[in-house]
Amino acid sequence: MIHVCSLSRLHRTVEDAGARHVVTLLRDVHLVTRPECVAADKHLVLGMDDIPGPVDGYVAPCEEHVAKLIKFAHGWDRATPLVVHCYAGISRSTAAAFVTACALNPARAELRIAQALRQRSHTASPNRRIVSIADDLLGRHGRMVDAIEAIGLGASAYEAAPFQLELE
Repeated sequence: MIHVCSLSRLHRTVEDAGARHVVTLLRDVHLVTRPECVAADKHLVLGMDDIPGPVDGYVAPCEEHVAKLIKFAHGWDRATPLVVHCYAGISRSTAAAFVTACALNPARAELRIAQALRQRSHTASPNRRIVSIADDLLGRHGRMVDAIEAIGLGASAYEAAPFQLELE
C-alpha cells in the first residue's frame, strides 16, 4: 500500500500507517525531519521543484530523480506501507505514487492505475514531467502520460488530504 500526503502530515501518516519507507519529493529538504521509525537508507529524498520543465533558479524533475524513485520502489519489500510526500501532497507525490504503482505492476493497465488514483484523491494532479520521464524509463510507450491526461487535473487545493493507493 502506498500512502500519499503533504509535508505537514508526514509524521502522522507514517505513524498511522506503520510505514518504514518514505519518499520525499521536495527541493527544500531542510524542511523535512525524517520520522524516527524510518531508517536513513529507507528514506529516499529527491530534491526538486514542482515545475513542468527547466526554469532558471529551480530544480526540474529529471531522469536521475525518476530512476532513483523506480530503483527505490523495486527495493521496497512491501512488508510495511510506503509513504510518499511532497509539500502539498498534490503533484510530485501523486506522480511518484503513480510511477511506483506502474513500476511494480508492469502488466496492469496505466489507465486503471490512474483511475484508482483519481478515485482516492479528487485533488491529485500528478506532475506531468515526472510521469513522462517514468513512461520512457519503464517503456510504457506514452500510456502513462495518456492515462494521466485522461483523468485530468484535480480540484484546486492548497493541501491535499492524505490518501492510500492500492498496488493491485
